[in-house]
Amino acid sequence: MEIKERISEKAEELFLRFGVRSITMDEIASQLGMSKKTIYQSFTDKDELVYSVFDQLFSKCSTDCLTDKERADNAIHELFLAMDMMQEFLKTMNPFVLYDLEKYHPQTFKRYLDFKNNYMYQYVRDNVVRGIKEEVYRADVDIEIVSRFRIGTAMLSLDANTFPHNKFNVLEVEIQLLLLYAYGLASPKGVKLIQKYNQQRESKKG
Repeated sequence: MEIKERISEKAEELFLRFGVRSITMDEIASQLGMSKKTIYQSFTDKDELVYSVFDQLFSKCSTDCLTDKERADNAIHELFLAMDMMQEFLKTMNPFVLYDLEKYHPQTFKRYLDFKNNYMYQYVRDNVVRGIKEEVYRADVDIEIVSRFRIGTAMLSLDANTFPHNKFNVLEVEIQLLLLYAYGLASPKGVKLIQKYNQQRESKKG
């Protein structure tokens, strides 16, 4: 594995687990058993490293979303595949990551907003259109409003003002919000599918 790739992988692991602010370049170097100078030969500063790590994360998310879309049997199945992906992601994610990006790494946070408001918006919109065509979503929903609502509430689980981290489990909040969204959209046919997929999800947990 190339040195730059090793640095990125370790930085991603540490940033997601402990938050971005608390992890220094010294800590990354120590964890990798290399000098800080070696890291600076690949990345000018921490800002560049943070941007690179999250840019790769968003690219990977785009690829995973496309894979889910292709393998999903229907729009609601696609939502549940997205839920599985989110579950894996949030399992090890420090809830302060987005706060750290917004406050200390504005360029990376701008990249996150661009990803969310453009790529993710289009992904959500496509899913709504698909669901209406498949008659698993109600035909009377306003596609634009529903899509923007979903994007607006995405990652709301990480908002400590709304869901204090000492009282709420981030993953459980995200699942509940996604289920509320799905039930709000679903036709009677879609409700049955939600119940089916949710039952399957619950049985996996058990």
